[in-house]
Amino acid sequence: MHLDWTALGQVAAVSTGATVAVVVVFALGVLGLARLEGARALRGGTFALGLTQATLCFLACAAVVAYGIYLIVPQFH
Repeated sequence: MHLDWTALGQVAAVSTGATVAVVVVFALGVLGLARLEGARALRGGTFALGLTQATLCFLACAAVVAYGIYLIVPQFH
């Protein structure tokens, strides 16, 4: 049995990088929600930026999840 260690390392590196990227984007979405709540608490602040940030970040996370499901399920190809 022969293992291609280079390919295995590449898969591990890309998986780790993608996981870290999704976690960071999700955390930025939570930060956007926190800004939204902070602006509502002040009653004078604008909350459009926080809402936009949260929406875009959560949509990006959903897109990554949908792409992963597309790659896994063979009926989608």
